[in-house]
Amino acid sequence: MVTEACKKNHITVNGQVAKPSKEVFPTDKITFRKDQITQIITVLDIPESRVGAKLVDIYRKNETPAETYAHLELLKLSKEHYRKGGTGRPTKKDRRDIDEYGNDIIDEEETE
Repeated sequence: MVTEACKKNHITVNGQVAKPSKEVFPTDKITFRKDQITQIITVLDIPESRVGAKLVDIYRKNETPAETYAHLELLKLSKEHYRKGGTGRPTKKDRRDIDEYGNDIIDEEETE
């Protein structure tokens, strides 16, 4: 995926478009776009060998402003808010709400 992004000029290192073979050094800033957010990562150190996903944060620092994450949350909420009820196929959340409503009615009838 990263190779494809590099070939499409979506990744920059220190402000310059990066090729897939670009070497990265400590203090380099990597900028890329993911999930409608421009992410900024600073390389702190290079591991001597491959490391697991849990250890990657030791070698990098995420410098993406918090406002961009807040903006993404607002986008998600606005998409949910403006979805017109009754149009198209129900979402998973809609189906759960319908099932819960049906169970509530059955419970009320059993108690009477």
